Amino acid sequence: MIHLSIEKKLNTAAGDMDLCIDITIKKGSFTTFYGPSGVGKTSILRMIAGLLKPDKGRIIVGSKIWNDVAVKKQLKISERNVGVLFQDYALFPTMTVRENLEFALNKGQSTVIIDELIHTVGLKQLQHRKPDTLSGGQQQRVALARALVKKPTILLLDEPLSAIDLAMRKKLQDYLLLVHKHYGLTTIMISHDIGEIIKMSDTIYVLENGLIVKSGAPMDVFTHQYMSGGFQFTGEIIKIEKEDVLYIISLLIGNSIVNTVIMPSEIHEFSIGDHVLISSKAFNPMIQKIIQ
Repeated sequence: MIHLSIEKKLNTAAGDMDLCIDITIKKGSFTTFYGPSGVGKTSILRMIAGLLKPDKGRIIVGSKIWNDVAVKKQLKISERNVGVLFQDYALFPTMTVRENLEFALNKGQSTVIIDELIHTVGLKQLQHRKPDTLSGGQQQRVALARALVKKPTILLLDEPLSAIDLAMRKKLQDYLLLVHKHYGLTTIMISHDIGEIIKMSDTIYVLENGLIVKSGAPMDVFTHQYMSGGFQFTGEIIKIEKEDVLYIISLLIGNSIVNTVIMPSEIHEFSIGDHVLISSKAFNPMIQKIIQ
């Protein structure tokens, strides 16, 4: 369990903003913070990691106090069992993949974890290469493995997949979920990708102007109602055309375009540019607008 009851005055592009958070994150859950840039998402992760001090409040992990401003308690970064993966992977360019991981070991820690991680995230064939010879997706896997070397109980992810192409992004989402479950992590992620959030997260917190305005399961937050079905995916409406008495909606889903039929009584709910969730029920496609 992670309890965050913190306040921090932040200087953003839009001016000063008061970040005020009071939430509890369950142990072993995959939680995502969502919202526009400048609302305090990264600052929350930095305060958990110990890279930024709150102005008021406390951070409690399990039964241990990591921060308590009132009594001036601030646990050192090195004493927090946290793995961090930001957009900038910050790999050492003169070290091989394996050397990057070994550098992250605690003094006296067994190197067995290195071999395990290299296997888990598929780096065996790359372990003796240097970062500048790797693709962006490969570098991301190295950075992820390095964040896990010290066997953290909490993994913090700040838009780690935002600069990666769609096909690799989907593969790396699978790697992250595999690692999250395999190591029993409590994972906290920042993401702007709704499909990614629905696929990966147990709980989402939506922030606006430093405050949480919505929270819950992603399906409940992003749609009016839960939709069950044999398959589910998200897409963006790129075209709406009338054909006889029906309407054809064209959806961009990844790199593919899919067409689906909408009844005239429902078409008023949708516009070009809307993000929607498609699911199947009794072999009939159902479309639900995603609330952003």
